[in-house]
Amino acid sequence: MSAGSSGAARVAVIGAGAWGTTLARIIGIQEPVSLVARSADVASAISRDRRNERRLPGIDLPESLVATADAATISDAVDLVVIAVPSSHVRSAVSAVAPYLASTADIVSVVKGLEPNTLLRMSEVIADVTGVRPGRIAALSGPNLAIEVARGLPASAVVASDDPSLADRVVDRLGRREFRLYVNSDILGVELAGALKNIVAIAAGAADGLGFGDNGKAGLITRGLAEMTRLGLAMGANPLTFAGLAGIGDVVATCGSGLSRNHRLGEELAKGRKWADIEASLPGVAEGAYTVDAALALARRHDVEMPIAQEVHNALFEGKSVQRCLIDLLSRESKDELADFRRWVDHLTAAR
Repeated sequence: MSAGSSGAARVAVIGAGAWGTTLARIIGIQEPVSLVARSADVASAISRDRRNERRLPGIDLPESLVATADAATISDAVDLVVIAVPSSHVRSAVSAVAPYLASTADIVSVVKGLEPNTLLRMSEVIADVTGVRPGRIAALSGPNLAIEVARGLPASAVVASDDPSLADRVVDRLGRREFRLYVNSDILGVELAGALKNIVAIAAGAADGLGFGDNGKAGLITRGLAEMTRLGLAMGANPLTFAGLAGIGDVVATCGSGLSRNHRLGEELAKGRKWADIEASLPGVAEGAYTVDAALALARRHDVEMPIAQEVHNALFEGKSVQRCLIDLLSRESKDELADFRRWVDHLTAAR
């Protein structure tokens, strides 16, 4: 459904990074959209050049996309507000726009991360800041490398919400033939999967950087997915969500693509570089580095083992070499691959 091609923008995207700009472009091809940037200089450059050359090079933006740094602009977005800022900025960014949020607007978070101190998921942070009931907040996640989506290459994602009608409205507004959207009622699982897969991608990048080969990398990724699922299950998520687009779909893309910032971070760690030196050189945010400690805190809270996440933390923040981290993972005692299977079955049986 299109809201028409004239008049005030009924949809706003908060965050002019690669993914926020891509989503605004998708929307702007069919209807007016406001793209709210943190910096007035960035907004001016986008308006002048009709491109976001720093974050999305070579991609033209439609005239119906209006870039601004004025948070009050979103008061016109009476249908949908998309939150697309780095996880570490969600609380401050949403606080800035909250006074102007229309009471009728649905909210969708496309941010993949966890808040470090509170351990909240991004939809929970948004609800905490705005006072909006959770039923009005959805999460969109999946294998969505921004530049590929912006170029019109085929992609899929999942929209999760406790309210099926909200998920349907988001699909109706954002879905396209080349950007296929599915729905899922398990917003907990979708958000956890989107946050945790970035940690696995750092490990996968490190394995590639050390030349572990496809077999070693495949084993690492598979066990990483098992860690993600274990934590999700312990927190009440549907384990099948981790076999979907937000889980294995995003893992495949993020762990295997040179476009992934988290994968690149792992490769750079494998060269012996330190996180403090790598951080400033990345073309955007590697969310896994900001998520890993919150993930480990949740694992301790729910008595879940996450050895891969622990070694990613060690490589980032404890000065442990990537070589030693991966050797220690390989040295762990073997276990029953399906040790958690009974818990999965019990969970699914109880959910019926």
